[in-house]
Amino acid sequence: MYVSNLALDDFRSYRRLVLEFPPGVVAFIGRNGQGKTNIVESLVYLSTFSSHRVAADAALVRRALDGGPQPGGAMVRAKVRRGERAEVLELEIVAGRANRARLNRGTCRPRELLGRLRTVLFAPEDLSLVKGDPAGRRDFLDALLIQHTPRLAGVKADLDKVLRQRGALLKQLAGTGRGPRGGYGTGPDAGYGAAEESLLAVWDEQLVELGAQLLAARLELVEKLVPLAERYYREVADSQDLLRLELVVSAREHAARGGYAPPEAAGAGAAELDELRRVLRAAIAARRADELRRGVNLVGPQRDDLRISLNGLPAKGYASHGESWSCALALRLASFELLRGLDGDPVLILDDVFAELDAKRRAALVGVVAGVEQVFITAAVGEDVPAELDAARFAVDGSQLTSLDGRGSVGSAGGEGTGEQTEESPPGGPQ
Repeated sequence: MYVSNLALDDFRSYRRLVLEFPPGVVAFIGRNGQGKTNIVESLVYLSTFSSHRVAADAALVRRALDGGPQPGGAMVRAKVRRGERAEVLELEIVAGRANRARLNRGTCRPRELLGRLRTVLFAPEDLSLVKGDPAGRRDFLDALLIQHTPRLAGVKADLDKVLRQRGALLKQLAGTGRGPRGGYGTGPDAGYGAAEESLLAVWDEQLVELGAQLLAARLELVEKLVPLAERYYREVADSQDLLRLELVVSAREHAARGGYAPPEAAGAGAAELDELRRVLRAAIAARRADELRRGVNLVGPQRDDLRISLNGLPAKGYASHGESWSCALALRLASFELLRGLDGDPVLILDDVFAELDAKRRAALVGVVAGVEQVFITAAVGEDVPAELDAARFAVDGSQLTSLDGRGSVGSAGGEGTGEQTEESPPGGPQ
């Protein structure tokens, strides 16, 4: 799998950009703030519907600073080749509205694009996978899940909706100061009524069903990642230290505190799914009073974490800076290995990482990525791109892109200067 053509309209700093790439290694070289990460970000967004830099899609739409009209959206188009077969993917990012998609020039649902371009990105922000909050690690797992099994995008989206609706109801009930009938207070008005109880039961059951599906998929994914991450950690760190991954399912802890005793082995497949449903129901029952008092969702996959440890100690807090880099890189390379068995190599993107790595880790990474069908690299200076990779090179200087060796081409490019939306300027657009 490789991307042969990319066109951007009103995406980040680019008014219009058309590029053609060869397979193999492609490098974008330019000073910080010139727009090189914007290019690879568009590929990540097209494959995952999310950005590694901002949470709000509106920030991806070019911000007009020349007095002209503000664009209402942005367009990303790419031609993706697998052998002799080619597909054209188009995604329109519409400010304040749902995205629109086309496949081979025909209108389709955005979800139909998922899995048609698979990417794995490694960037300096990935240190947060080790040092940051659980939310970043959950996002890492779910983004990988959706690329691996695109149907789970619907499960995740439906679960997010349920959590929003259930959370709003819990907040409403907490605002009344009332609990379940017979639970808090006394008198004829004590407790919420049958209508609220029935509605909460509906949201509970949907949380159980969708949450169990997502948890089962996460557990299976982590099981597959463990041996791959362990192997890649030893390669990139040149160390015999043992990297371990474990999905910490918070519902199990809540259920246990409520007196639920799970069977010794959950089994696999349908048996595991049934057990996860029972765990979630028990956890909801155990935390019901707390949820009603606080007015928030306290049970569900949104409370879980991916535990990363080295030699039995949590990497967060114990790993050195170099060890943290090796952990993050091992996670990304394990993701790449997992996806490459589906339909050829995914596109590997290394965003300004070689400058951050010492000589040993640079050499290890070069050895791993050599031979990958397509790799995109961004770098501030040409020397940061290892010569062994023989990259096709583009110079990026704000609105000007130039092919340095003739192994790619630039159709047209236009921006509004380097002070607009670049790597180091704050995201613009309506929030």
